[in-house]
Amino acid sequence: MFDQVKKVQKELDKAIVTTTTELETFRIKFISKKSLITGLFKLFKTVPSDQKKAFGEALNELKKEANRKFQFLAAHLEASTAFSSESPDVLLPSIPFQIGGLHPINIVKNRMIEIFERQGFNVSEGPEMEDDWHNFTALNFPENHPAREMQDTYFLEKYPDKLLRTHTSTVQIRLMEHGKPPFRSIMPGRVYRNEAISARAHCFFHQVEGLYIDRNVGFKDLKNSIYHFSREFFGKETEIRFRPSYFPFTEPSAEVDISCFICKKKGCKICKNSGWVEIGGSGMVDPNVLKNCGIDSKEFSGFAFGMGIERIAMLKYEIDDIRLFSENDVRFLRQFNGL
Repeated sequence: MFDQVKKVQKELDKAIVTTTTELETFRIKFISKKSLITGLFKLFKTVPSDQKKAFGEALNELKKEANRKFQFLAAHLEASTAFSSESPDVLLPSIPFQIGGLHPINIVKNRMIEIFERQGFNVSEGPEMEDDWHNFTALNFPENHPAREMQDTYFLEKYPDKLLRTHTSTVQIRLMEHGKPPFRSIMPGRVYRNEAISARAHCFFHQVEGLYIDRNVGFKDLKNSIYHFSREFFGKETEIRFRPSYFPFTEPSAEVDISCFICKKKGCKICKNSGWVEIGGSGMVDPNVLKNCGIDSKEFSGFAFGMGIERIAMLKYEIDDIRLFSENDVRFLRQFNGL
């Protein structure tokens, strides 16, 4: 009896189904009322009493296995049939493979970093969430300065002393606090201002600031550094002018203009017919800032500058709306592939 069970088991193991006809043949042979397994159950009464339990367990296990295999074969055959009916048309043209490109902000930022690195500047980074000390106090901002007001700066409601940094000058403070001169570093990063969004302004943008602290650093060193950057980025014929200005953290301070590289100072919409375009602010680091960072202003001096990456990109590529940089319009971004 047990030999017959093993025989049926071998036939079950060898059974292969590739069509619905073969599946039906499998069902009749192993599952139906006239199947081989049903026939074995009819022989149960002839089995000696002491073997009935073992024989019954073997038959039940064989029946369960036959049902499991039938269900598996049926599901597999159904899936194969569905796949073959939905097979792709191999004659259709392939989908072209497109390679992504860098965002224009990254293109400009990387180029700026490259130019300043060749001047000996390294790259420093810091947190975007800052405290009052690093963002204002250490940078010589008076307590009543308008930048400290809610209408100009994003303060965090849960932490009154915390805010989203308004400039990457915070990284300069951290650099000077935790190191010793000389410092020669640039600070690229995202900053936040509580401003109405328009074609010329946004509530967040990107900056590259620079800091050089050492003995005997003068305004001439600042001019040479900015002049070298401008010629490398905008062209060898670029001219520079410095206009007196005011920043709490530098003294003296100056706005930096370059000659319009579009019209060659003849006048156009980019330079508003003045022949000059502004690219950023600069100045000699105020002695109070050095003192706040534990640096002897009688021994060391230095300069700092800052430029908006979006502004540089808008000038370079003649873009008239800053909102385009953050709207993720593929039609706009695709123009910069390969630049």
